[in-house]
Order: sequence, then C-alpha cells, then structure tokens
Amino acid sequence: MKLKITTIGNSAGLILPKELLARLRVDKGDELYVLETPDGIKLTAFDPELAAQMEVAERIMREDRAVLHKLAQ
Repeated sequence: MKLKITTIGNSAGLILPKELLARLRVDKGDELYVLETPDGIKLTAFDPELAAQMEVAERIMREDRAVLHKLAQ
C-alpha cells in the first residue's frame, strides 16, 4: 500500500485509508505506535512497552502466586 505525505496545518501527515484502519483495528482518535525494526518501520496499534511490562507482571504472578494469595487475604 502506498501512502502520500500531505500538509495538515503547519505539520505533515498521512491519511490512512479505511481498509488500513480496519486491518489495524483502529479508528479516529486511537493511538498508533511506530517502531524502528531492522527491516524498516512498523506501525502497530498495541503498545510494545506495555506488552513487555505485562509479560514481567504475569511472570511474577506465576512465580509468587502463593505470596500474592496471602497478601490478598
């Protein structure tokens, strides 16, 4: 898919076609994240930082399940 950079006020921007919005599962007002990869730029709807934090939290919850259960009582 080819996108054209356009002027939006004093800035530059991209207009995303409806098909791309649907594939990304986003709508007007949602946030997108831009990641630099060895292959180029990746546009994603999920926050990679939050995903990494959630992985750590899930690992801790699995490892310390008994302690967390005691704390909850």
